[in-house]
Amino acid sequence: MAKGDRKRALRGRAGRMKGGRGSGKGTAGYVRLWGRHPVEAALKNPAREHRKLWATREGIESLDGELPADFPVEYADVSDLARLVAKDAPHQGLVLECEPLPDVFIDEVATGDPARPVVILDQVTDPHNVGAILRSAAAFGAACVVTQDRHAPPEGGVLAKSASGALETVPWVRVVNLARAMEELAEAGYWRIGLAGEAEATLSESLSTGPLAIVLGAEGEGMRHNIAGHCDTLARLPISSDIESLNVSNAAAIALYAVATRSAG
Repeated sequence: MAKGDRKRALRGRAGRMKGGRGSGKGTAGYVRLWGRHPVEAALKNPAREHRKLWATREGIESLDGELPADFPVEYADVSDLARLVAKDAPHQGLVLECEPLPDVFIDEVATGDPARPVVILDQVTDPHNVGAILRSAAAFGAACVVTQDRHAPPEGGVLAKSASGALETVPWVRVVNLARAMEELAEAGYWRIGLAGEAEATLSESLSTGPLAIVLGAEGEGMRHNIAGHCDTLARLPISSDIESLNVSNAAAIALYAVATRSAG
């Protein structure tokens, strides 16, 4: 399928899919981020609109690059910053309040490049897991991460800290209907592989050389029946029988590595 045809297919019957995000820990609709890597990445992201940075002087000195002279900074001590974030959160002397990231639409980021898989998460709600998956997606060059809007964690400090800056670099597409998004990916030429422990074939046996979408379900429950039914095939990771399953973020990292190192032959 040609690139233009893929793009038209991704617009599909449902049109451009909404990508709304939660407000996280901020106030009045703002997102609050903390820690050096998340804050530094957000400050470097031209798509972010920033409201205010609370920081210790040591925190400011740890940043890579200087802030603009007119940037709104309020110096504070460590105990003051601790009251701005989640309990016991490692803020590292930096707390940034900013606007949520702009909506991202699937037709803008799923280009059909075989080297850049799409990661689909079915009701993975733990912000630590989603953040870690975003980090792996950045490491292995995934095109985007797709979640259902209503069954995913909000954009916020806990997720951003786990993502270690990847929230700012990996497109996160939040859709109303996950099954419809998978249909549109199929129409655009993507081969959809769902990870399931009960599958007969291994992931390496199921990989194709074209554009791929890797689908992962929530821990314990796995993929919902309807989402599994929208996969072209189900595959398992060849883990030892001594372990029942892997954490979903670990499974995602292994799957992305397998895609990145697959044979082109």
